[in-house]
Amino acid sequence: MTRDFRMVGFDADDTLWRSEDYFRDAQVEFERIVGTYVDLDDAHDRLYAVEKRNIALFGYGAKGMTLSMIEAAIDITDARIGAADIHRIVEIGKSVLQHPVELLPGIRDAVEDIARDWPVVLITKGDLFHQEAKVRDSGLSDLFRRIEIVSEKDEATYARLMREFDIAPEQFAMVGNSLRSDIVPVVALGGCGVHMPYHVTWAHENETAPPIAPDRIRTVDGPAELPAAIRALAAG
Repeated sequence: MTRDFRMVGFDADDTLWRSEDYFRDAQVEFERIVGTYVDLDDAHDRLYAVEKRNIALFGYGAKGMTLSMIEAAIDITDARIGAADIHRIVEIGKSVLQHPVELLPGIRDAVEDIARDWPVVLITKGDLFHQEAKVRDSGLSDLFRRIEIVSEKDEATYARLMREFDIAPEQFAMVGNSLRSDIVPVVALGGCGVHMPYHVTWAHENETAPPIAPDRIRTVDGPAELPAAIRALAAG
């Protein structure tokens, strides 16, 4: 039985362009700074605990990460960290916000190929200003019928977007690197997903239950395999 896809969605960070690499570099520099005050091997875990706690307040993205790094640095050093090093952490956050947009090899060709058969939309989460800048600098915005920047990517968000798109969940397929944000909620609603893992993934995105309905999921190794994966799902 074929599937009547009416739209294909794409995630942005680490699906269209590199992102997590810059956050990892920022974390390494953070650990180097606090390491001059204390000798500990769990700075990574303590920073993540603060970031996770703050998601509800700051949302996702570099600005929330920067505020969480400052909070974690003060906590880890028992408030001994100096103003100069707090300023260094702020500069780390700015560098993440200003990094160049580097497309994954072959992704434009893959999106163009899929867009010849189905309307494509971009659905990404994070800081509005930063995400808008990355979309603009990517040179890909002309390919997408709509660009949606949301605060969270869960079942409620996808259900709302599908209502706005005037499509049923089973008429939608989502492409992304995160099972938690891109695949599991869409499949739970009745849609399909193509998982394209990135070589590094934020710990928060790995905290998810196994996806249901494996027959509605494909996993690919890179952009070149995306068009065939979508067509295979469409063919049922």
